[in-house]
Parts: sequence; C-alpha cells; structure tokens
Amino acid sequence: MTDLSDFDITKKWPARHPDRIQLYSLPTPNGIKASAMLEETGLAYEPHLVSFGSDDQMTPEFLSLNPNNKIPAMIDPNGPDGKPLGIWESGAILMYLAEKTGQFLSSDPVERYHTIQWLMFQMGGAGPMFGQFGFFHKFAGKEIEDKRPYERYQNESRRLLGVMDKRLQKSEYIATGEYSIADIALWPWIRTLSGFYEAGEELGLSEFAAVNAWLEKCSSRPASRKAVNIPERD
Repeated sequence: MTDLSDFDITKKWPARHPDRIQLYSLPTPNGIKASAMLEETGLAYEPHLVSFGSDDQMTPEFLSLNPNNKIPAMIDPNGPDGKPLGIWESGAILMYLAEKTGQFLSSDPVERYHTIQWLMFQMGGAGPMFGQFGFFHKFAGKEIEDKRPYERYQNESRRLLGVMDKRLQKSEYIATGEYSIADIALWPWIRTLSGFYEAGEELGLSEFAAVNAWLEKCSSRPASRKAVNIPERD
C-alpha cells in the first residue's frame, strides 16, 4: 500500500485510498479547474473538502503542502519516478495532469504554446481581475464612496471578456480547435461572473455572444457538470 504519512496534510485529511490522487479543494473557480481536469482524464482521485468557513486553508496541515494557503492542492502518490509528489497552484496542477496523461495539452510545439499562453492569460489576467471585480461588486464596492477601484476592475474585466470574444469568434476553443487546459482554466471563472458574483448585467456579459456559446459548450460537458460540486460542501 502507498504510504503518504510523510505528508502532514494527511493527518487532518486522512487518505482512505492512498493509491489515488489526493485532492484538497473547494468548488470555487480555481478548485473546479482541478476537479474538472481529474474528471476529464479519468484518473482515480479522492477529494477532500477544504472549508473556508472553518479556515481550513490556514491550518498547519494545509500549509505543510501549500505555504500560500490557497486551494487547490494535490498529492499524486505515483509521481515522477513512481514517488509521491505534492503540487499546488491550479495552473501548475493542470499542466502536470496534462503531461501525466497526455491529454488536453498538445504535443505539437505550436499548439502547445498557444495553449500555455492562454493558460497564462487566465492565471495572470482573467482570474485576478474577475476575482477583484467580484469582490468589489458582491462584497465591498457598494460601501466605498470612491468608485475608481470598482470601475477599474469592471472596465478591465470587460476588456478581458472582449479579448476572449474576439478569439472565440475565430476558434472553436480558446487556444486551438480542441478542448484544452486553457478552456478548463477559464470557463469556471466566466461561469462565476453571472453565477456566484451575480455580475452578468453589470459586465454586459450577454453582449459577448462567442464567450457565452463557448461557456455553454464547456460547462455542459459531463466532467464539467460533475466538477462544479466536487468536493461536496458540508
């Protein structure tokens, strides 16, 4: 049997199936990326709920795996050279799983780097901007007299949606003609804008027809429909 006892995180979240990938997550946009990829690849995994309400992400056990206290994080018991590997950051997890399985990241150098650049677009642009806009819109913006922060994130979010819409007018999926880790990285964030953040109207999301058609296509995949509820909340 695989021994994961060297990972302190397993003291708080014991592995019932240590031979499977251990996922520590919550179904937020970044968490859904990891669960969607695991569902798509068909890899055996065991999900563990990291509750923000209980500050699980700040516990010593979680920090022992991810010092940046963010979900998702993961342990692959069968990592490189057959040794267990702990890994965090959702973009890194997507790339790792793609390379492990040979799925959703083309081996063709041109398509590969097209995919990676759109993954970086999400990691460095869309994710942070959508997240900041969502915070100001749903939680803090209405109480702040100075509207410049809210407008800054709103305008930048609309600009990024426009970049995506232009791309998707020419391509079935965001990076290439095939579904890839770039799509998996982006669609949970677009879904959240009109979902959890309730900001579709403020962003004029309905104006981005190509984005909406792509979102429907991505989010209706069987793996996607499962992923939005993994791990199950208490």
